[in-house]
Amino acid sequence: MNPYAFLGVAVALTLGGAPVACAAEANAPAASDAVKAAAGDKAQIAALEKRFAAAFNAKDVAKIMTVYARNGLFVYDVTPPREYVGWEAYRKNWEGFFKEGFPGPIKFSISDLAITTDGNMAYSHSTQTIEAPGNAVPKLVVRATDVYRKTGGRWQIVHEHISVPLDMATGKGDLLSKP
Repeated sequence: MNPYAFLGVAVALTLGGAPVACAAEANAPAASDAVKAAAGDKAQIAALEKRFAAAFNAKDVAKIMTVYARNGLFVYDVTPPREYVGWEAYRKNWEGFFKEGFPGPIKFSISDLAITTDGNMAYSHSTQTIEAPGNAVPKLVVRATDVYRKTGGRWQIVHEHISVPLDMATGKGDLLSKP
């Protein structure tokens, strides 16, 4: 056995593992900072979703679009054409959505929001409910998955996927299903 290796083991045993503890303590601030950053990012994304809900309830397309990235946006939605490439295409969809799909009073809510962050990218999933008494579709429950990118300290949605479960027996969407 290398005599110096033995000496290193002896020193570690004599100090009761202090070198290991010091190494762990040296990494603790970095780990703590990462946890704090993730918590801050999650809070920012939750606030983004809250702004989105408020804008939706106000039927304010301009404010809705502030949560979406102007560059690289791609959306799968339940309304035709079901695929939107780009910010402008999705903005036009929102205008038609309120004008044609839900012209009357509307109440939108988000539940079961779960957010995961990793550096400048994040994703979430949630259940979203639209209540619109007097409209052709008085209530609609969808599932949403959003992908976010943080640019210049600001989170925005770069990809969104909205869906409803399919009733296999009828081949129709289940517009009221909740997980």
